[in-house]
Amino acid sequence: MQQNIQKANLTLTNNILRVIWKVIYVFLFRPFASKFFRRWRNLLLRLFGAKIHRNAGIYASATIWAPWNLHLDDNAWIGPKVNCYNVDFISLGKNTTISQGAHLCTASHNIMSVDHELITAPIILKDEVWVAVDSYINMGVTIGQGAVVGATASVYKDVEPWTVVGGNPAKFIKKRII
Repeated sequence: MQQNIQKANLTLTNNILRVIWKVIYVFLFRPFASKFFRRWRNLLLRLFGAKIHRNAGIYASATIWAPWNLHLDDNAWIGPKVNCYNVDFISLGKNTTISQGAHLCTASHNIMSVDHELITAPIILKDEVWVAVDSYINMGVTIGQGAVVGATASVYKDVEPWTVVGGNPAKFIKKRII
C-alpha cells in the first residue's frame, strides 16, 4: 500500500478544469437527480475524462472531485451523498457498490514533513465489492474481490478478497462465503 504514495502535483490546468467541472456539476449534473438522467450525468463525467461503463451509474448527490481520475466498470455504482475526493485515481470493478454517505479519500498531508505537503495514492475496489453506508476508505487502499466493508467502517489498510471488515479501524470479521 505505502509504495503508491506520491506528492500531489496540482497544475494550473488541473485547477482550471476543476473550476469548470464545479460549475458544470452545480448547474448540469446535480439538478438532474432522477434515475432517468443517469446517462446524462455519465455523459458529463465522460466529457471530463471519466471512464464509465454504459451500465454503471452515479447518483446526482454524489460529489466527484476530479472526473478524469475516475473509472467505473460494468454495473459499478456510486450511491447518494458519496464523497469521492479523487485527487488521485479511483477505480471501481464490476458489480461494485459504494453505499450512501461513504467517503473515498485519495489524498492527505505528509505529517512527517515540515512543509506538510499534499500526498496522494489511488483507491482500487475490485469486482463485487460492497462498501456499506457511511464508510471511509483511505488513500492507497485496495479492496479485494468480493469483500464487504461494513457500515461506518474506516479502512486504512488493504482488504483481502472475500472477507468482511468493520469498525474503526476496520478489522477482519469473517470470510464471505457465497
